[in-house]
Amino acid sequence: MSIVKYTSADVNLMARMMRAEAVGEGKQGMLYVGNVIVNRTKADCLDFKDVRTIREVIFQVQGGNYSFEAVQKGNVFYQRARESEKKLARKNLNFWRQHPAKFALWYFNPYAPCPPTWYGQPLTGQFKNHCYYEPAAGTCPSVY
Repeated sequence: MSIVKYTSADVNLMARMMRAEAVGEGKQGMLYVGNVIVNRTKADCLDFKDVRTIREVIFQVQGGNYSFEAVQKGNVFYQRARESEKKLARKNLNFWRQHPAKFALWYFNPYAPCPPTWYGQPLTGQFKNHCYYEPAAGTCPSVY
């Protein structure tokens, strides 16, 4: 059973993004990035009302920039997906969710301690260099 509909092209795209954003944080870090991608696909709220597919999430533009930095700067993102990352992407798509990214819609590397909120959204936790944030209570029921 999958959380969202997906194709093999979606698996490849998601695997490339997970690797580009978190390869230095190992499998667990890549799975957390995958949680955020899937959660944004499910979210019908805030900045994510108009994205319903993996492709739309990954190539979403906000404020004139791609939501994921790796799309703009990503020499790793534009490499072919490896089987190990495709396996992780399928795991996310088939319902793997875990704290601190279980309900997260955002993450970033602050190169400092995680702020308690980011653009008004509460911190759910940190894994290695990335801080994860979920929607404030009552603002996005479709994520939960």
